[in-house]
Amino acid sequence: MRSENPFNAIPPIILGLVAVVVGVEAVLSLADQGWLGGRTGVGWRSAAIQDYGMSPNVIAVVFDQGVWTFDLLKRFVTYPFVHGSFTHALWGIVLLLALGKYVAEILNPVAVIILFLACTIGGALVYGLLSPRNVALIGVFPPVYGLIGAYTYLMWLTLGRLGENQFRAFSLIIVLLGIMLVYGMVFGSTPTWIAEIAGFVIGLALAPILSPGGGARS
Repeated sequence: MRSENPFNAIPPIILGLVAVVVGVEAVLSLADQGWLGGRTGVGWRSAAIQDYGMSPNVIAVVFDQGVWTFDLLKRFVTYPFVHGSFTHALWGIVLLLALGKYVAEILNPVAVIILFLACTIGGALVYGLLSPRNVALIGVFPPVYGLIGAYTYLMWLTLGRLGENQFRAFSLIIVLLGIMLVYGMVFGSTPTWIAEIAGFVIGLALAPILSPGGGARS
């Protein structure tokens, strides 16, 4: 009996995004262990955060000072692919696979890319404008929360068709916010949650337009 490859069930667009995250993290994790880059490899993660992460200071330089260089602008789309640790990346990958699979089975690939980019860039903008501290924004979580926003809208529609309580669609985001609150109380929090909430709101707002029957119907 032939076993089915579990990756066959995951839409290619999501596998592509995951592959980038995995590839970057593999290089940085190997460098952390000294298996790549020798003695200088241990500093690759810090260098990547500095070169590709997003910070409120970038917003100030770009918009207040009018410095529109590639080095600054690229950070709006590169920060999701750099993580602070292997565990940080692993959680992002798991959520990206789980939420991405559901959303990408309903939205077409172009809509998924638009959603991912909008939540990535929008999350960075809101974070840069509202963050009280100049902490680097890294990790795939803002666009993942955008997928959660789209998932919430799609579940809202599904529950409505089934005649069930549609507010159950918000169960996932409520649970995640609860976990985020407890984690922050125990280990201390950073203002990067601002970008994640912004990603969720953007994803929730875009889902009706990007979903089948919306303005982006193919």
